[in-house]
Amino acid sequence: MSVRRLAKVQPESFAFSEATKAKCDWWIAKYPAERKQSAVIPILWLVQKQEGWVSEPAIRAIGELLDMPYIRVLEVATFYTMFMLEPVGTTALIQVCGTTPCMLRGSGGLMKVCKDKIGPKDTLSADGRFTWQEVECLGACVNAPMAQINDYYFEDLTPDAMAQIIDDFAAGKSPEPGPRVDRVNSAPEGGALTLTDPTLYDGSAAKPIAKLPNSEPVKAPA
Repeated sequence: MSVRRLAKVQPESFAFSEATKAKCDWWIAKYPAERKQSAVIPILWLVQKQEGWVSEPAIRAIGELLDMPYIRVLEVATFYTMFMLEPVGTTALIQVCGTTPCMLRGSGGLMKVCKDKIGPKDTLSADGRFTWQEVECLGACVNAPMAQINDYYFEDLTPDAMAQIIDDFAAGKSPEPGPRVDRVNSAPEGGALTLTDPTLYDGSAAKPIAKLPNSEPVKAPA
């Protein structure tokens, strides 16, 4: 478990936007009044979606909103790695999976592209638009190597594909998420290889179920 600390440079203040505050109120209303602190994780996420990261003033504001001690909000924010504690790229946060399946399928090459195009990992790019990280398993092993970029998965990547995705984001485009090979989600490349007979699904191959022996109702003794 890595040590996670707040950024050294912090904004002077934080304010919920009108839209964020409305969503926070919606989450709080899902819990009994005495349990509203249970909304801390979704509210931290809403703040991150608003600001791009979670600052110290935001943590204090969440504590006030939930009548929750500041240290308790800080504990949650520092425990879950999905919460960014330092500013990240305004255009793209690229999280490259480095766990065994992705590593064996070439995630090291993806990280090299990120380093060459963006700079060191966990560091904001010079123009402030990009950040990349190496992360643990993102649960898409069959589509390795892959990366999560902002909110979406980009899968079956090659170094060339990763370079093109970064260039597209830099040009203001919105690259299509998903596999970069001929497959749907995590289906086999090129389409299904088994259970392809249509009669398996249209009912034409169905046979009546034979009557099982001793299937007559058992009568209770007199």
